[in-house]
Amino acid sequence: MVVISVMIEHPIEGLILFETGCGKDYPEAWGAPLNDIFARVDYTEDQELDMAIAKCGKNIKDVKMVIMGHLHLDYAGGLENFLGTDVPIYVHETELKHAFYSVATKSDLGAYLPHYMKFDLNWQAFSGDFLEIAQGINVHLAKGHTPGLCIMQVNLQDSGTCIFTTDMYHVYENFDSSHPQGWLARDHDDWVRSNQMIHMLQKRTGAKMVFGHCADTLAKYKTAPEHYT
Repeated sequence: MVVISVMIEHPIEGLILFETGCGKDYPEAWGAPLNDIFARVDYTEDQELDMAIAKCGKNIKDVKMVIMGHLHLDYAGGLENFLGTDVPIYVHETELKHAFYSVATKSDLGAYLPHYMKFDLNWQAFSGDFLEIAQGINVHLAKGHTPGLCIMQVNLQDSGTCIFTTDMYHVYENFDSSHPQGWLARDHDDWVRSNQMIHMLQKRTGAKMVFGHCADTLAKYKTAPEHYT
């Protein structure tokens, strides 16, 4: 399984990231037993967030905006790169509240970690079911896996629409069969409603689908330093 981050070079907003991966020091931050459950294999340093960005001739310090689909530890660990900066971190307010509550009460410890749930990140919470966060970039609330998970829709001039589902779908089978990830869906009824919305969005736009942890799907697409326009 893979963990996916997305970089967009936007003509107006500059460099934008969608989610940030596990973070460089995740083995220490996660600790046992999570390191045993989610072992890191086939790892090379060029897979780190800053190194992947460098493959494209950019520097992580060039990032102007981060969009978080959700704040689970395997997607938000890389937020450590933006601690103490003014880079805005956009996340749905429901997700942000749930993440801080989960850390404070230890009600979902292991999914959210205090390591990156910090006050010195420039959190920018948004609400509602839909937000055009920049021209050509839309986020849609897709509850189920978490209460405030959002997918990202990117409309490209030449390559068409891409939808990045984060962990609404871990692998393509979840989408193709409309089958949630067992207990990882958390709220089954919400997941079913979100699934219907996403299927209709994909049908309407003909979008390429990129799923949260699906190596088979990722292998079909270009990855850094290759890109879509």
